[in-house]
Parts: sequence; C-alpha cells; structure tokens
Amino acid sequence: MNHELYMKRCFDLAALGIDGASPNPLVGCCIVHSGRIIGEGWHQKYGEAHAEVNAVASIAPKDLPLLSESTLYVTLEPCCYHGNTPPCTNLILKHKIPRVVFCNTDPNPRIDGGGAAQLRAQGVEVMTGILSETGAWLNRRFFTFIQKKRPHIILKYALSADGYMGKEGEQVWLTGAASARSVHKLRSEEDAILVGTNTAVVDRPRLTNRHYSGKSPLRIILDRQLRFTLTLAFDGKSPLLIFTDITAPDFQLDIPNLSIVKIDFKSNILEQVLDVLYERKVKSLIVEGGAKLLNSFIEAGLWDEARVYTADGVLLGDGIPAPQIHGRVLERASLGADSLVVYGA
Repeated sequence: MNHELYMKRCFDLAALGIDGASPNPLVGCCIVHSGRIIGEGWHQKYGEAHAEVNAVASIAPKDLPLLSESTLYVTLEPCCYHGNTPPCTNLILKHKIPRVVFCNTDPNPRIDGGGAAQLRAQGVEVMTGILSETGAWLNRRFFTFIQKKRPHIILKYALSADGYMGKEGEQVWLTGAASARSVHKLRSEEDAILVGTNTAVVDRPRLTNRHYSGKSPLRIILDRQLRFTLTLAFDGKSPLLIFTDITAPDFQLDIPNLSIVKIDFKSNILEQVLDVLYERKVKSLIVEGGAKLLNSFIEAGLWDEARVYTADGVLLGDGIPAPQIHGRVLERASLGADSLVVYGA
C-alpha cells in the first residue's frame, strides 16, 4: 500500500482542526480498504471526538463490515487512556481493525508509546514513523508544549529595507496589504499574541484577526504600571490578559473578557509569563514586539520560529534597530512589495 499517500491525506484532514483542537494536537485519520478510503475524520474541537472516532463514524453502513480488513492511518499515536473522551485504542480493538499506521509517537507521558504497545499486545499490526518530520512540523506547537512545558513561541516583526522597525514614540506602518493578510492568518492559527507596553501605547494594536477566516488569539500585554488605557484600543469581544505588578483599579475589572495577573517584574519576567500561559494551556504564542521585548526572548533563547517581514521599498534612515535573528531559514516568500523570511531556532 502507498502509506505516504494516505498519510498525506491525514495531514490535510488534521489541518482542518486548526481553529478548535488546541490545546490538543492536530490529528487526521483515514481508513483504507483495498485502496479505497472508506472513512475519514479529524479532531475538530477540544473536548470532543478524536479523529479516529470521527473517521469510523463517517463510514457508510454498508462498509462497516470492511473495518476488520482495513488499515487505519492517523497522524499521531492513538490515545490509550480516558481523558475527555474514551481511548481510541478501545475503538480500534472493538472494530477489530487489523492494521494501524501512524506518523509520530504521542509525547504525552500518559501515552508515549503506550497506545502502540496496547494495540500490538492485542495482535494489531502497527507501523510508525511514516513522514515523521512532516508530522512533527504539523504538531510542533503540541510537541513544544508537552516537551518544554511552555507555549511554542513565534517571534514576528516588520522592518524597513535598511533594518529599522520604526521611530521612537511614533506609529510607523511599513508593510502592505499582503503582509497584513499573512499576519492575520498567523493570528488565526495561534493561541495567543503578546506585546509590551510601549507597543500598546504607541501603536494601539487591536491584535485581532480581521483579514482572514477563523478565530482571534488571546491578547496579552506586559504592562507593569498599567500605563495602557484599555478602553482606547480594546473591546471585550476577544479575551485580554494583562501582566502587571500593581493591583488593578476597579473600573478595569469591569471590562468583559479581561484577566489581570500580578507578577514580579524584578524577577524573571518571561519565565513567569510562560509558566502562567502553560498553566492556562496556551499552546502557542506570537510575540509581536516591541524591539526590547523581542530581544529579551532572543537573548533568553526562548523562541521556536521567527517570521520577519521586510518592506523592501521603504528606507527609514534611522530609528529603532530591528532584532537580529540567527536560525535556519525555513521559508522565503514575496508578499506584494514586501518579503517574508521564516526562521527556525
């Protein structure tokens, strides 16, 4: 059988869960009998049915007897414990599916090879490692969250052709509409977005997804003295989390979807922030700036990807120098008059 062909289909299915699966991984599944896909599904929403369950449920009644002669393909090792839903290994054994092919072992300590072992112990033929690098990239957020106990961190910023992010104390727009759409697509795919106080005060960004389909991320501001006037730039439609070291005035507590967390700004700020986000099951974080905040993540080695947009036709002459990123180039793209380079740490 063409295992890679069917696994690629599973990747396509898994990606459909980008809006609702977090903090769970992206998982797609297809069930194949004699070269024909008889069922397929993906994990659509956290707390609801897993991909394997949806794939079995999609099978036409006349094809259900074929399960005992079929191969189940899935992007991640089937779960073997009862969480929000029953174990998928039980489903596979119940329907006597004889072969399971999955891409990556689930690093969750409650699984981590246990699903495969349970299936093999019951006589199921199990094959792993098909397109494992592609699968690891698909679930990079989940793997970082589980293995490093923090969100997957994506640095994002724009710079002029001569290397400046903007002017001190001024709002400067560098890139065009195509880059804006790319940024909003990124926002639709990630759990949270973080800026520092100066960026919030000067740029007054809404930090929402307005130019792409899908959700908006959790908005986060580091605001030690609560300098940012919330009502000027934020409504209560999307959640907002503020890290500060003073007690919030009562009027701010009345804003819908607002959370305020007090941390010690004299200690390791990033470590405290990431610990809170991990506890809240925030699986991925975009860091949008400003330069000081971005550089603090870079200097601490706390980043996994960086998306750097360059306004190729714009020269500022002077201003705020852009951070210097040193990593593997994962992608280059042209976006109208701009260019994008994606780095991996």
